[in-house]
Amino acid sequence: MIEAIAGIGTAFGLSGSAGLNAYIPLLVVALAARFPVSDPLLELSSPYDLLASWWVIGLLVILLIIEMLVDKIPAVDSINDAIQTFVRPVAGAILFAGSTSVINDMNPILAIMAGVLVAGGVHATKAVVRPAVTATTAGTGNWAVSIVEDITAFFVSLMAILIPVLAGIVVLVFVALIIWFFIRRRRRKQRGMMI
Repeated sequence: MIEAIAGIGTAFGLSGSAGLNAYIPLLVVALAARFPVSDPLLELSSPYDLLASWWVIGLLVILLIIEMLVDKIPAVDSINDAIQTFVRPVAGAILFAGSTSVINDMNPILAIMAGVLVAGGVHATKAVVRPAVTATTAGTGNWAVSIVEDITAFFVSLMAILIPVLAGIVVLVFVALIIWFFIRRRRRKQRGMMI
């Protein structure tokens, strides 16, 4: 029972952080499945074990560098976010489904859909908040917000592997805040229409 809860915490934590930056949690998982060499932190089942191959790790490093650079440049970051609208949910699906023991305890289709929804929800929130930051700071605050997103994605990914239950709780609280934000926003619009 505890193992299943930990697996679900890992899955939610990793897929949630993929909504902020697709490549950070993928790289963290790939390295955790590779190191320490004698007894890796994660054991990925097939076909997800391909993440731990050196060529995938190299590709993830290159993609992460590109993502981190273009996400700090005003206007270019909007193009990047449009591209990432497809990449982040896919990364979330891979991470959710490939997480330790989840694939064995859960239907793979359900796990993939959950990963898409969690990563997609986090990315959608980011896509709503980022234009507001751009508008209020004339684009000068984007790099700082991007750095905070990258740091958050890294630490949530680490937490998902090392303290999975806590990571799951963090992501669930974040998802609850997203839902609350959208409900509150809709109510404001309805009140505005009444006036």
